[in-house]
Amino acid sequence: QVQLVESGGGLVQAGGSLRLSCTASERTSSTATMGWFRQAPGKEREFVTAIAWTGRTTKYADSVKGRFTISRDNAKKTVFLQMNNLTPEDTAVYYCAADQTPWALSPVQGDYDYWGQGTQVTVSS
Repeated sequence: QVQLVESGGGLVQAGGSLRLSCTASERTSSTATMGWFRQAPGKEREFVTAIAWTGRTTKYADSVKGRFTISRDNAKKTVFLQMNNLTPEDTAVYYCAADQTPWALSPVQGDYDYWGQGTQVTVSS
């Protein structure tokens, strides 16, 4: 069974940084597209970023461009989300997701096959 486990969430002040990690189980294909989504209280889950299996192709939501960076280490089956210059609007539960389509980079959550349990990120003003 494929499992995704996120870590690295927490409480940070506005302007600060956090680094999220998502480690996939051995059954996860190393060619899967990996993505991050987030869901703020009272809002729909939204796309944040995705990375192709090569690690060289990425996609970002406009709201995080220039502040967030996604990367991956296929040998460790881990994807990272470096979040800088955080604002209170970034407060949400962040979810890692895997899409077995290698080059999809889809921003549509329905295209992802597996999901983590989520990690809370809270940014105080």
